[in-house]
Amino acid sequence: MFAPLDIDASINCAYVLIGLLYGDGDFGKTLDISTRCGQDSDCNPATAGGILATMLGYSNIPAYWLDNLKEAEDLNFAYTDLSLNKTYSLSYNHALQMIERNGGTINDNEVIIKCQKPVAVAYEKSFEGIWPIEKRGIHRNMPDVGEIEIDGTGAAFSGYVQSPDPDYAAQVEMYIDGALAETAELPASYRTRRVDLFWKYMLPKGKHTFTFKWLNPDGKSTVRFTDAIIYTDTAEG
Repeated sequence: MFAPLDIDASINCAYVLIGLLYGDGDFGKTLDISTRCGQDSDCNPATAGGILATMLGYSNIPAYWLDNLKEAEDLNFAYTDLSLNKTYSLSYNHALQMIERNGGTINDNEVIIKCQKPVAVAYEKSFEGIWPIEKRGIHRNMPDVGEIEIDGTGAAFSGYVQSPDPDYAAQVEMYIDGALAETAELPASYRTRRVDLFWKYMLPKGKHTFTFKWLNPDGKSTVRFTDAIIYTDTAEG
């Protein structure tokens, strides 16, 4: 089944846990499973690998995963003055502080972690009562998107903004059945952009018409709609 990209932690955390549960303590298998679950599939295997590496210990990470990494450990990440080695040190110090805050002790050659009894948290289910039923290609730029009609309870619209001005942000209004639902600011910058242009769930089940109005076109930028995912309230449609 299809769904829009979603960075929601409650979904992606489950994919981390799936990798850890079914990876059998094998580093490569754990990363592979977390990646194949999909969604935020760069961060999820990184999180699963980090947890497993903490459990195994740095020296027990297979050489296959470490050899090339060591060549880059002193290189700074883009737009920062932090390298992997600096990040290791920061994370290690944060971990020691958290151990102390939660009742543990830090000695010269020993770290004692206070054991805590696990407590179950309240069950949360994301997007309850929302089922994707159609993925529809749009592949048009504004203002040629026109009217988009759906038969369901909501929709999510994927796309992007392109501009020669890195600081440009398109201001676009979304109307549902003729009523203004949102005025969105859509940055062209990859670092601050929206993953999806627009979305609206939990509408009354039935036919709805979506229209869009670009408030600040500059003649140089484009607002591209790529796909729409249509939702309803039952798995059967």
